[in-house]
Amino acid sequence: MGSCFSAESRSPLSGSPLSPHPAFDYRKKRNSRKKPGSVDFRKEEQLHRIPGRLFLNGSSGVASLYTQQGKKGTNQDAMIVWENFGSRTDTVFCGVFDGHGPYGHMVAKKVRDHLPLKLSAHWEVNISSEDVLREISLNTAGSVNSEETALISADKDSRASVDLDVTEKNPDIFKTLKESFLKAFKVMDRELRLHTNIDCFCSGTTAVTLVKQGPYLVVGNVGDSRAVLATRDKDNSLKAVQLTVDLKPNLPAEAERIRNCKGCVFALHDEPTVARVWLPNNDAPGLAMARAFGDFFLKDFGLISVPEISCRCLSEEDEFIVLATDGVKEPTWILIQNTDI
Repeated sequence: MGSCFSAESRSPLSGSPLSPHPAFDYRKKRNSRKKPGSVDFRKEEQLHRIPGRLFLNGSSGVASLYTQQGKKGTNQDAMIVWENFGSRTDTVFCGVFDGHGPYGHMVAKKVRDHLPLKLSAHWEVNISSEDVLREISLNTAGSVNSEETALISADKDSRASVDLDVTEKNPDIFKTLKESFLKAFKVMDRELRLHTNIDCFCSGTTAVTLVKQGPYLVVGNVGDSRAVLATRDKDNSLKAVQLTVDLKPNLPAEAERIRNCKGCVFALHDEPTVARVWLPNNDAPGLAMARAFGDFFLKDFGLISVPEISCRCLSEEDEFIVLATDGVKEPTWILIQNTDI
């Protein structure tokens, strides 16, 4: 589902800059040596054989998955449910990814296959690091030097998306998973930039992901796909609680960051409610989200892949969580039951 297009034949709002940008010359030189599209099927086959890993339409005792092919061509969505995630019997990872651009379907599948692996690896490292720091703290009456603290410190640029007050009030799993999400998303985007078989220069994907361990829920979100919780109110009726914010350029904080990086944010006359990200002095790409994996020709102009992270402890009133793309004619969604009630 493409959220990116050129305004070459459209009418921008007044004051919007529309002239060529040198980034596209770089793209031509860069892609002249590439043949995007090749896939290592042996690695894919190994991943798809992992027990408890679901990525096609179907269901299990924990979740249901569904995606529908539309009439526009290739379905650019991807989805995954991974039970016993990280070899933990009470843990599940879920993710929905909405690709856009010429190779958006490949970017979405790449992130679907590799982001969970990176998250699991960083989670293990963070847990081990915390154990080491806890032992150091006990042996030194609480004094820890900067070198030791660096074992579990996240990237400074990423900390803006973490509510430290909430973190301090919640169990260790929240702190550890927040750090792991931040690191995994950063490494995933870096890997896409270096990938030789997928052209991510003008293609990318959203990602709404979660880890549920027992009653604890941690959600990491990039883009405009959504996580919604279905819970019971006082009258025992189901009500929807949105767990994520659509990270679009119309949000004041997102627009400010983009403009501070010399990117442009404006809407077109024929869709005045849809703010898009544009290169300075250019009529492209018109990306309708402020955060995404890939889309590297906008990464110097305010687009980022840092996830917004939220935490929640599920209660008896919470029935299930839905992860979904923003498509109507090409929907993709995952429903995860709260089995710990």
